[in-house]
Amino acid sequence: MNLNGLNSAQRDAVLSIDGPILVVAGAGSGKTRVLTHRIAHLIEAYDIFPSSIMAITFTNKAATEMKNRIEQLVGPVTHQMWVGTFHSMCVRILRRDGHHIGYASDFVIYDTTDQKALLKNCFKALGLDEKKTPIQSFQYKISGCKNDMMSADAYETNFHKDPRERDFIKLYKLYQEKLKSNQALDFDDLLIKTIELFKAYPEVLAYYQNKFRYVHVDEYQDTNKAQYTLIRQLSAKHKNLFVVGDGDQSIYKWRGADIRNIQDFEKDYQGAKIIKLEQNYRSSQNILDLANSVIKHNPGRRDKTLWTEADAGEKIRYYQAYDEKDEARFIVNQIRKEVREGNFDQSDFAILYRTNAQSRALEDALNIEGLPYKVVGGLKFYERKEIKDVLAYFKLMVNPFDDVSFRRVINEPKRSIGDKTIEKLQDYATEHGLSLLRACANIDAVQGITGKTALAIRDFYNIVNGLAVRLDAATSGEIFDALIEQSEIIASYERERTDEADGRIDNIYELKTVIEEFEKRQDSPGLRDFLAETTLRSDQDSIEEAEQSILLMTLHASKGLEFPVVFLVGLEQNLFPSFRAMDDETELEEERRLCYVGITRAESLLFITHAKNRNHYGRFEPRMPSVFLSEMNQSLLETMGEKSLGNTLKESPSGTKPLKHNPYFNPVQSSYAAPEKSSSSDAFAPGDKVMHKVFGSGMIIAIDTSSKVLTIVFDAHGIKKLDPSIAPIKKL
Repeated sequence: MNLNGLNSAQRDAVLSIDGPILVVAGAGSGKTRVLTHRIAHLIEAYDIFPSSIMAITFTNKAATEMKNRIEQLVGPVTHQMWVGTFHSMCVRILRRDGHHIGYASDFVIYDTTDQKALLKNCFKALGLDEKKTPIQSFQYKISGCKNDMMSADAYETNFHKDPRERDFIKLYKLYQEKLKSNQALDFDDLLIKTIELFKAYPEVLAYYQNKFRYVHVDEYQDTNKAQYTLIRQLSAKHKNLFVVGDGDQSIYKWRGADIRNIQDFEKDYQGAKIIKLEQNYRSSQNILDLANSVIKHNPGRRDKTLWTEADAGEKIRYYQAYDEKDEARFIVNQIRKEVREGNFDQSDFAILYRTNAQSRALEDALNIEGLPYKVVGGLKFYERKEIKDVLAYFKLMVNPFDDVSFRRVINEPKRSIGDKTIEKLQDYATEHGLSLLRACANIDAVQGITGKTALAIRDFYNIVNGLAVRLDAATSGEIFDALIEQSEIIASYERERTDEADGRIDNIYELKTVIEEFEKRQDSPGLRDFLAETTLRSDQDSIEEAEQSILLMTLHASKGLEFPVVFLVGLEQNLFPSFRAMDDETELEEERRLCYVGITRAESLLFITHAKNRNHYGRFEPRMPSVFLSEMNQSLLETMGEKSLGNTLKESPSGTKPLKHNPYFNPVQSSYAAPEKSSSSDAFAPGDKVMHKVFGSGMIIAIDTSSKVLTIVFDAHGIKKLDPSIAPIKKL
């Protein structure tokens, strides 16, 4: 097989055959090329039987691409190999050998919908209240336990004394019992039960160890504890484990991914060979240099520097906007300019943001200009469930005959009103010529609906009708506020305590911003006019998207993709990095990796933007530039507009919310050398670069107005809180 198309590091990886091997593959460095050439080389040069080779990926799409590339190199052999996702591998193993642990070969696999239905059944059996703890919250918790390989019995052993965990322990145990009695496995169980099978039946494990002499794993940095354990089991005999990954692109901690799996590879596999792929085939050198300048601030990472043989390329274009609308207008104007000048097509542009709620202002600006766009990996703003729910409440207030909207929200949030109850209500409404909402007014007369169910329906009617009678006197914003409070729609999401629920809350508050903007434009900002405007807007959005669409997506959704032009937007403290990272060094490092991923999606042109002010939870707030901006190599940036980044950092608002206290980020103790001359916090401002005798250089990101304590991000030591009257700090 011809290896002339590979660079020296890629060739080294392909020609490395035996023993544990870690290929640290930087963004755009050709990792799939290395994996497929390595497998093809094993078959062609060493006569390794294809059936002795396993290759594990994280997505079916990646598995299909890998098979196609291998067949292009050595012909149709992949049907003899095991190439697929962790889940698909485990299904094959359990279909063949699951009977050892009590599963017939025709066991069923429950997806998330099936899982939720079974949990609902368990809730009912245990008499648990969905309003207190939503099913989805327990669903995430069970999945997290399984990813960490903690069974229901193990969880009970660890937490049985905690009264807050009793309901969860009972639910987890009953859920597992019902799965087993149904001869069903959920997605997480596919891995867990395979691991259990191998532990309980060493002869079964030995069969697969003998079968697969060479095990390959893609995206190793994304593995969780269960996946890590399964890989160790399969590769333990021959120790021919070939993994590819990049710790700098580990961004799925919230899904259970453990970056230590790739960081500790040499500890786990003695004598492991490490190969770095640093030559990039995607981006210009300026883009790579910017990415390198940010990610180097993560301590404990494997040192590597991306480089390319391509030109330096354009400088990175930086823009400070007044607010999110100005930011969106700037982006639209730049897209129009680049397309008009013939530099790029509309389909070459991608806009990347940290949270889904940010897409609304961007979508509005694109719609106003008539530019086609597509939201990747998510729904357009007005198509999102929580937005459609609130709008359905509004529609029902305006039109009490809207039975479609009634059916959508009668159980949003959960009111324990089932389909049979709605059928009885519908029968009564039909018999008396009423709408479903009007039938609720006569709930006492509806046969078969009594007790708590009747009370819940009456409460729902009172909310909708009570707000409907205020339509002529109240503004849209006042109706919105009253609905949120009375329906408890946000409170229900808060009880879920999940990232998805937090995103839905953000979107609902973003709708409040839409309402406020509408009210500023209208003389009589009533709800009827607001509904008319949003309905027309969402109808226009549903027009079939052209192929020349601009792509919008979260940074997480962008991983693995590449685009000629990227807009990386919203680089502000508490947004990117997120507020959760403000007092957690581990979270901040993951956010920095996310920034690195975003930067390295760009091929030719990269824009970086942030806003001085932003509407957040219905409030217009001053925003502070992201710490990641201060970590970027300033010589690579070209300022668009009036303010340079250096001036922006110095002029940042000092009244931003200080970081919460965290015991892991301790101020310098008095045993450290005292400064030659004590400083006052009045001499400092957020954005100032400073020098500390112990911690080195850093940047102030917040000042506590009462204690005068400075919160500083140091280049080499992360976040520290220091008293300038004690600590040896000098302004640079």
